[in-house]
Amino acid sequence: MERSGLKKTINKILQIAFPLVLGAAILLWTYHGFDFRQVWKVMNGGMNYWWMLFSLVFGVLGHVFRGWRWNLSLAPLNEYPKRSNSVYAIFISYAANLVLPRVGEVSRCGVLSKYDGVSFSKSLGTVVTERLIDTLCVLTITAVTLLLQSRVFAAFFDKTGTNAHFFTHLFTSTNFYITLVCIAAVGVLAFFLIKNLSVFARVRGFLGDIWTGCLSLRHVHNPALFILYTIGIWACYFFQFYVSIFCFDFSADLGWMAALVMFVVGSIAVAVPTPNGAGPWHFAVITMMMMYGVSKENAGIFALLVHGIQTFLLILLGIYGLVALPLTNKKH
Repeated sequence: MERSGLKKTINKILQIAFPLVLGAAILLWTYHGFDFRQVWKVMNGGMNYWWMLFSLVFGVLGHVFRGWRWNLSLAPLNEYPKRSNSVYAIFISYAANLVLPRVGEVSRCGVLSKYDGVSFSKSLGTVVTERLIDTLCVLTITAVTLLLQSRVFAAFFDKTGTNAHFFTHLFTSTNFYITLVCIAAVGVLAFFLIKNLSVFARVRGFLGDIWTGCLSLRHVHNPALFILYTIGIWACYFFQFYVSIFCFDFSADLGWMAALVMFVVGSIAVAVPTPNGAGPWHFAVITMMMMYGVSKENAGIFALLVHGIQTFLLILLGIYGLVALPLTNKKH
């Protein structure tokens, strides 16, 4: 029993430590030799905070739309949580993901179970479906962007050592190894998710409820509104990134197409299990910005500040959700 308990403890520590160590390692490699004093100079006079504040509005709206869309998915299951509770649950989930990637998907279901009595397993099924929809959206946006900016992506793959001739440079491209580590990390995350689901499967009917939740989309009462919310979510995510490029003189002239390319690459990078994609996101965005002629130093400043401020927003929203939930649900 002691041995089993020790093994579980080690597994938990690894699940928490691995994303943090991976993100830190990629960040350290990406910013080795970087002059961080330049970041303070930009913050003290080279940054337009009004544009940044405007971009954060889209970040908040994207989470609100996600909460409203979630209610549409739950309705066919005869689950009707308060819309505000669903939104607060989304706020908390993204903040929780900063501690342990993907734990937010579980925590948001726990919030609705506590405050609205929503079936945990059924709501988890809707979250699984939601992630599949998000993946489909990313793939669709990526495909369109690839067609529009194929030359830039070809240059990006060449830069990261993953072009058609990458076997020739396999042992000389450090960027390739970073990409390889990110792919392996996604595989590790998938392993832990499957392993955890196998544990839940011991509970009678749990997987059946998850499957029921996954199929809830077939009976959504307002499909057009569901699609509209989905478009709104991803439009807000894009505009949050797009507006942020106007915060700096060195990126203000890049244009919406360049922003779309960087947004796509960044969206793929956040699949790597690190807190809010820290490390892989910086690596991907910096590399892509350099493709558009931005210096490595300025690209590093952009990635550091934009990601840092957006992460701070997630923390604030998570705290707000934790405080607002008991105040708006006093009977609990």
